[in-house]
Amino acid sequence: MRAADRRRSRRRIGRVEKIHQLYVIPAIDLRGGKCVRLFQGRFALETVYANNPVEVARRWQQAGARRLHVVDLDGAREGKPVHLEVIGAICGAVSCPVQVGGGLRTIEGVQQVLDAGADRAIIGTALTESDDGAREFFARFGDAVAAGVDARAGMVATRGWEETTAIAAVDFARRLEALGARRIIYTDILHDGTLEGHNVEALAEVVRAVRIPVVAAGGIGSREHLIAVANAGAEAAIAGRAMYTGNLPPEVVAEVL
Repeated sequence: MRAADRRRSRRRIGRVEKIHQLYVIPAIDLRGGKCVRLFQGRFALETVYANNPVEVARRWQQAGARRLHVVDLDGAREGKPVHLEVIGAICGAVSCPVQVGGGLRTIEGVQQVLDAGADRAIIGTALTESDDGAREFFARFGDAVAAGVDARAGMVATRGWEETTAIAAVDFARRLEALGARRIIYTDILHDGTLEGHNVEALAEVVRAVRIPVVAAGGIGSREHLIAVANAGAEAAIAGRAMYTGNLPPEVVAEVL
């Protein structure tokens, strides 16, 4: 068997052998000023993990995090940043870069989180509304924005994941790259918060469809899940619930897997 065939074979057998490398980005989801996690993006299924998100951010940095992922859940519902003060406090408390998403649907909203100290803003819903608008985001902010592709059963979800469009996630990813996106953050909603693993088949399809980096989110619950995401070709994996439950040890954020 040729080396290339062996590599393909390994990918089929449970995806437990490392082929690509990636790093882990710990997530801090904000709701009501607290650090929470949702199950499959459902607001009714919320678990509060900490009352002080700034302390959580410091903890992840002390563990060696290369980057933090912050989501303004209240902002996602309202369509505008809600937790700017907390976001600013998090960015001011750590030296590692912080990326922020949730409710960023205007140029002004993106600028607000960047001014608060974020080094990258994540845009989702607004990109589905107008190709010209998407081009403007990418042209104006360049690497300071990432395109959020949030998928439910393969279709793009918007407005805090409360609406599902008729847009296929893979087609959307291709379109965003053509419009100027420099990075995609792909979230599989039905896996999010489950600790049961990412939808690596769907992720691999997105990775193959574009030439820009893809970051994976949703379902990470073990090192094996991280390796599977790496083998699918992701640049990084966002880990949320697993970081709080202990399924993943804090030191994993300092590793390159």
